[in-house]
Amino acid sequence: MNRQDNISARALELLRKFYGYRSFRPGQREIIEAVCSGRDAVVLMPTGGGKSLCYQLPALLGDGCAVVISPLIALMEDQTAALVSNGIPAAAIHSGRNEADNRTAIEAAAAGRVKLLYVSPERLLADLDTWPSRLPISLIAVDEAHCISQWGHDFRPVYTQLSVLKEQFRSVPVMALTATADRLTRDDITTQLGLRDPLRWVGSFDRPNLSLKVYAGATKKRRIEAIVNMIRRYPNDSGIVYTLSRAGAEEIDEALRRMGMRSCVYHAGMNADDRARAQRAFTNGDVQAVCATVAFGMGIDKSNIRWVIHNNLPANIESYYQEIGRAGRDGMPAETILFYSVQDLITRRHFIDDSGRPGIAGEKLEWMQRYAESTVCRRRVLLSYFGETAEHDCGNCDVCLDPPSRFDGTVLVQKAGSAILRTDSQVGIFMLTDILRGSARAELRRRGFDRIKTYGAGRDLPQEHWNAYIAQMIQLGLFEIAFDDSNRLRVTPYGMRVIRGEARVELSLYVAPQRGKTGRQKAEQRQITSDPTEQLFEQLKAVRKAEADRTGVPAYVVFSDATLTDMARRRPRTIDELLQVSGVGERKSVRYGKRFIGAIRKFEGLGATMPQGTTYKETLILHNAGVPLGEMAQIKGVSVETIKGHIARLIDEDMITNFASYISRSEYETINDLYRTNPEGAAKILSEDYPGGTIRIARAIYNYNQRRKQDNG
Repeated sequence: MNRQDNISARALELLRKFYGYRSFRPGQREIIEAVCSGRDAVVLMPTGGGKSLCYQLPALLGDGCAVVISPLIALMEDQTAALVSNGIPAAAIHSGRNEADNRTAIEAAAAGRVKLLYVSPERLLADLDTWPSRLPISLIAVDEAHCISQWGHDFRPVYTQLSVLKEQFRSVPVMALTATADRLTRDDITTQLGLRDPLRWVGSFDRPNLSLKVYAGATKKRRIEAIVNMIRRYPNDSGIVYTLSRAGAEEIDEALRRMGMRSCVYHAGMNADDRARAQRAFTNGDVQAVCATVAFGMGIDKSNIRWVIHNNLPANIESYYQEIGRAGRDGMPAETILFYSVQDLITRRHFIDDSGRPGIAGEKLEWMQRYAESTVCRRRVLLSYFGETAEHDCGNCDVCLDPPSRFDGTVLVQKAGSAILRTDSQVGIFMLTDILRGSARAELRRRGFDRIKTYGAGRDLPQEHWNAYIAQMIQLGLFEIAFDDSNRLRVTPYGMRVIRGEARVELSLYVAPQRGKTGRQKAEQRQITSDPTEQLFEQLKAVRKAEADRTGVPAYVVFSDATLTDMARRRPRTIDELLQVSGVGERKSVRYGKRFIGAIRKFEGLGATMPQGTTYKETLILHNAGVPLGEMAQIKGVSVETIKGHIARLIDEDMITNFASYISRSEYETINDLYRTNPEGAAKILSEDYPGGTIRIARAIYNYNQRRKQDNG
């Protein structure tokens, strides 16, 4: 077995043991192998795509501690809580904890007792000359890496100082991770961090489980009705309403409360305690909706958010994609709605005029406007923005579900694409339209564009039609805008196939814009199902909520909706069967297994009591996971002596052959020497100095060794 095969095999075993998954998602194996081999990496994966595992597994495989740079305290706390719940030693250092706790975390990492240490960029840079030199750092992971780039939608100047990491830790691999970055931002991340020949992994941006809807011109009353309908369709789940202003968040929250919905509000104008209280209520599932500005959500790792509604137009596609990506992180179906109005566009343009980067922000807002006004598959628009081509409609957006009139637009694409190529890709949208319509304007003639073959090839269509069709061509990924090259148009490989006649394209027939229309606004009612799997799923959610309250963790940390769905489908009746459920690791199977299996057995009309021998099986699972005695007792809710009794029985049954962690050599020899010299009185004498469980383990090991001698002749 070569080194990479060995890394993959070990990583896959850890994936099963700690996370309960049996296979990697696309890209994870390659990224883990590269980083474990010492190579830098730039990882672009959508929200919910498995980015965290790309650095968590290398941290477990490597010697020392992985340092994870994260921008938000809530994000660090969520990640560490989930890791600790899975049995992985992790800690966080940030301003929200007292310095004594921060020092304890650093000392634990320096002593090798922590495998992942989360820290803010500000704290890391402030302490760069002190504690990092004491840590055996195996990997540096820069999360939300788009913050380092001025091309990104969430630029943070402090991130640009992280270039010092590659200078100070030259032999340590650095991994940059983000869910939202276009091509320019990805290149800038590599340059800014000084990464050396990094592995670049760009995962698919497609989130097919998210339905996409846009409602134009909706009144306030209509918006509240849509939000209430969403809450009623998912009464036991949570969703987010994003608003442009603090006042907007408070207004919607008040309206929902008046209608009897469990809602809370979150924005930067609240004090820290109120914000923390709102976030905790949302995370724990105590509220059905949080009405918030974009200040909320970046640090939320909640996997079972079922819907996201934007009350206003976002500033750019990256922000919109990141925010809707907080829904359905568990891979289960989730819904998104964007309310769009001309007033939102005007407000956003005012913000841009007051910003320091009107050019970049303006272009990004135009893309957002194109998405909101699109008459082609919305998913294709999103994917093309990030440089990903989808040649087929998704069937899960409002445009696909209620499509406009279509026509074969192949010839129009060939005319426009040919004009772009014949100008050597030196024109933008408006110049391209002028060329196609045979405009006589001076700049066009000065540059010689009136002499190319496609000049005037589209005289039969008005300018408004060409502008709309070219926008569709960009949205479909046939052409792309080079924002770093004066917004000139370039033909993509997909566009070249159409120009060469190797593929055909349908365009939506141009319709003149009309004011005051609300668009596709049919309210959808979730049907009450009699499907037994769905009924069991709802019951298991109630068990999860009770377990979350009992153990003091958010419900999604117990198990995700995807795991509960698989559990409802498989209906495990034993611990062994529970371990086959996707997302159930060894520790969680023991910590929570009895209650979930009991609920399933009860649902099927069986006794809720676990099968005989289950408790010993649980102890064996924890032993195989390397869990210490004291922690075994804590997880199972029994005494250490009870666990020792289980260990002794498992040794007697030849199910445990590694016992060094349960008894010292001197204890073993003292106990068995006394049994050899005084077999009748040994138990009474030893009971004064040794617990009964320790004596049982010593005798079980002795008998095990005797059996081995007999087997070996």
